[in-house]
Amino acid sequence: MAYGFFITFEGGEGAGKSTQINRLAENLRADGYEVITTREPGGSPGAEAIRHVLLSGAAESMGTHMEALLFAAARSDHVEQVIRPAIAAGKVVLCDRFMDSSRVYQGVTGRIDDGLMAALERVTVNGMQPHLTFILDIDPEEGLRRAAARRATSDTPDRFEKETVDLHRQRREAFLKIAADEPERCIVIDASRSADEIADTIYRVVRAGLRAVRPLDERRDIRRSGA
Repeated sequence: MAYGFFITFEGGEGAGKSTQINRLAENLRADGYEVITTREPGGSPGAEAIRHVLLSGAAESMGTHMEALLFAAARSDHVEQVIRPAIAAGKVVLCDRFMDSSRVYQGVTGRIDDGLMAALERVTVNGMQPHLTFILDIDPEEGLRRAAARRATSDTPDRFEKETVDLHRQRREAFLKIAADEPERCIVIDASRSADEIADTIYRVVRAGLRAVRPLDERRDIRRSGA
């Protein structure tokens, strides 16, 4: 029986998540794995519609609670329409942001009650916990500089890129705390290194995880390795 493998990539703005997802997908496909790349908010038709509302800032005036509910609705659709079927089919799913981003952006810096955030996570994730999460760690000022450089001259910062450096620093610390609290799932990657070095580290860790893959309810103990 083929078991799927669910990997999420987290971190601040400009950390290089998209680059590393694409690099890992190429490496795994070359090894013969069937790989799905996706993102949040978004990833399914319904969630992509909500993504536009969230990142354009259209929901900002409604407050952080409404934003959290919109993120939850998008995630629920994404999980049930894309992620769960892919895992059930034995595919490797690589996702740009997932539940940890909600914990950080809406929970920590959005100052939403822990109980509400936990309840939303239970409902929307519905058991679909990542096997492995890479947290790409970078100084917020450098990350924002990278984010600005990658945009075309006509583009404007999205809802979150335009926020203060202090908020981004708080988010960095929150991601690192998640990694410290859940070392069996999370691996911190120094995102200031070259893209090649980072890709090599991630590939080695994922290959080790895939060799030990089990159903989602049998947790693997993949420890920090070469990060």
